[in-house]
Amino acid sequence: MGPVNHETPLVRVGFGYDVHALAPDRALILGGVHVPFPAGLAGHSDADVLIHAVMDAIVGALGLGDIGRHFPDSDPALEGISSLILLDEVHDMLMQQGWCINNLDATVVAERPKLAPFVPEMRERIARTLQTPAECINIKATTTEGLGFCGRGEGIAAYAIVSLRPVGAGTP
Repeated sequence: MGPVNHETPLVRVGFGYDVHALAPDRALILGGVHVPFPAGLAGHSDADVLIHAVMDAIVGALGLGDIGRHFPDSDPALEGISSLILLDEVHDMLMQQGWCINNLDATVVAERPKLAPFVPEMRERIARTLQTPAECINIKATTTEGLGFCGRGEGIAAYAIVSLRPVGAGTP
C-alpha cells in the first residue's frame, strides 16, 4: 500500500464476538494463556473465545468475512490448534492488505474464574502476535451478575472491537 491519499480511508473498524460452552477435561485457554480451572471451552481448536473475537474483529474491519470462512471447524488440520497461531495468520492478512492495529479493546464475559490476574499476560501475548505495542491493546473481564448462560457457568463469551490504520499513517 502506498502513501495515504484522499481515497484511502484513515481508519477501519471491526467488531467481533465469540462464545463457547464450558466442558470438562479441557484446558481453559483465554488470550493465549492457560487459566487454571476445572473446565475448558469446547471447540474444534483450543476454543479461545478472546482470540476468536479479536480475529473476527480484524477480518471484519478488513472486509474479509468471518473466521469460520478462513478457519473452518471442518478442517482436521485445525483440530486442537492454538488460536495464537491462527491470530498470527490473521496478522499476515492484515499486513498484506496494508493495515496495522491502531487499537484493540476486548471484553471477556465469565462468572468464574476470576480473570484479572491473567489479563496482563493475555495483553502481552496478543500484542506480541499482532506486532503492536501492548499499550494499544486493552482487555477487560466482567461477569453477568449470575444472569444468562455465562452467569450460570455454562460458557464464556468475548467481544472485541478493533481500529485499523494504514501502515505508515502515524503511530499509535
